[in-house]
Amino acid sequence: FSAVGLLVWAGLAGAGEMVSYKSGAGTVSSFLARPGGKGPFPAVIVIQEWWGLNDWVKQQADKLAKEGYVALAPDLYRGKVTDKQEEAHQLMSGLSQDRALADLKAAYAHLTSKKDVKSDRVGVIGWCMGGRYALLLATEEPRLKASVPYYGAPPADAAAIARIKAPVLGNYGGDDQGPSPAQVREFEAAMKKAGKSVDVKIYEGAPHAFANENNLWGGYRKEAAADAWQRTLAFLAAHLKK
Repeated sequence: FSAVGLLVWAGLAGAGEMVSYKSGAGTVSSFLARPGGKGPFPAVIVIQEWWGLNDWVKQQADKLAKEGYVALAPDLYRGKVTDKQEEAHQLMSGLSQDRALADLKAAYAHLTSKKDVKSDRVGVIGWCMGGRYALLLATEEPRLKASVPYYGAPPADAAAIARIKAPVLGNYGGDDQGPSPAQVREFEAAMKKAGKSVDVKIYEGAPHAFANENNLWGGYRKEAAADAWQRTLAFLAAHLKK
């Protein structure tokens, strides 16, 4: 994840609202963005990078709401946000995978309980750490209809891959080493061998976090980011709007 330390978070928050829902004995705050109108709408769980629930993540949720999705971005760090690489690494390392998955499952339950959400049309998207959790959630929640990981480490365990029911669209960098293109291709091959629906694209010359325009050290790749976003929108529409 070292390359993501080149990012800073954007300066403007999204236009949605903060909401809360229960996760076990705890409470999770989340950023909720929704389309105009009554719905019901398809929905997407939006998973943060290792920086936390910052303004850039909220803006992605807003963008999805403008495309017709109820977008819910859970605060997996429970109020902590940073733009410092060392602190982000500590926050990610200190995040319990079990708690994170519990919070994401609770996000799914919260969305499917909403009257303005089509309960059978919920997907997930995530970047970096969030990309990894977008795939992990797919191994734990068989009712998901779509999973979109951006440069998130894919599962290598055959048993975990066997549990994935949702179609997967992956966007990865050819110059990334976390995960590397070889790891991504191994995951793609394992998914296909298991009879799963997978569409992976590796962008030549793109490093980790190439889709975040706030990458100040040359890691942002405008054309790759635009292409990956269009792929994402087409994929979500095909699996959540039909």
